[in-house]
Amino acid sequence: MSKPLVGIVMGSDSDLPIMQEAAKVLKSFGIGYDLVVASAHRTPYRALGYAEKAEENGLEVIIAGAGAAAHLPGVLAAVTPLPIIGVPINATPLQGLDSLYAIVQMPSGIPVATVAINGAKNAGLLAVQILAVKYPELREKFKEFKQNLALEVEAKAEKVKNAVIE
Repeated sequence: MSKPLVGIVMGSDSDLPIMQEAAKVLKSFGIGYDLVVASAHRTPYRALGYAEKAEENGLEVIIAGAGAAAHLPGVLAAVTPLPIIGVPINATPLQGLDSLYAIVQMPSGIPVATVAINGAKNAGLLAVQILAVKYPELREKFKEFKQNLALEVEAKAEKVKNAVIE
């Protein structure tokens, strides 16, 4: 799956350290992605144009990260039929709560899935799960990923169980 299936859109290049976590997840599953900077407020036509052409360009999911007023995920969702996953970013003295509220409180008819503040890794994983509905090979990879998570917890449990407390 080398062609981009997921768009990763951020309002500013300063969001890249957070949003690259979604890209890392997608890369680990062999999923192609676009990385795009488009602001809902500073470059609204760029953001709208990207979302309007996303399906035509072969994208199947969009992950949108935004801080402060965080309108980007909703703006994209308004003009595309593709699923949008919003990532609220901690970019203000409100520590991302403003972004979380802006993204999670979408009006009826314009759904945006929302992950935790700075939760781009989970956004990437949710994109994988969405794509896995269509691509059985991704579903199998995701099952393996979940099994590995469980094995990691079992190993940690064993380590704690055998810890020497003084």
